Amino acid sequence: MKWLPVAAFLAFYPFQCANAVLLDEEETPPKPTPTSTECPDGTAWDPESERCFEVKAGFFDDQEMFRAARELAYAGRLESATLALDSVSDQADPRVLTYRGFIARRSGNWPLAIHYYQAALQIDPNNRPARSYLGMGYAERGQRDAALAQLREIRARGGRDSWPERALLMALRQPGSSAY
Repeated sequence: MKWLPVAAFLAFYPFQCANAVLLDEEETPPKPTPTSTECPDGTAWDPESERCFEVKAGFFDDQEMFRAARELAYAGRLESATLALDSVSDQADPRVLTYRGFIARRSGNWPLAIHYYQAALQIDPNNRPARSYLGMGYAERGQRDAALAQLREIRARGGRDSWPERALLMALRQPGSSAY
């Protein structure tokens, strides 16, 4: 009976580690890889074969497609990012909704961006990247109070000194534009 708590912790620990790595990845800008630097539109890099392949459901797993979509979105390759997101099996995943919002915002469709960000936040109110991008959109439109409200939410949800906080602060310091 003494070992039951230890066994339960060890069974749960790998899940926690995987989530911590994923959170860290989402809390920093993605680093460019051959997906965004070498692969043509509609493809992603497969490190095992060292080639670009079409982004089709089934070839890459959801995590690989999400990473590719995020990297492509940050690189400004919005159509390719959309194709990668389209291949993720769980379209209601808050990360997918967040990057659909990112793509809509960067494409100039603010009403659609707000829709996606709010959908992501309804599922996961602690989604700091969604809050940061939503705040950036407000800052881009001169809605400083709304942007500051998102900054306060990021901080209240454990995001002080995180990339989402820093990125939103940059947008607030340069109204009318944001790098992301």
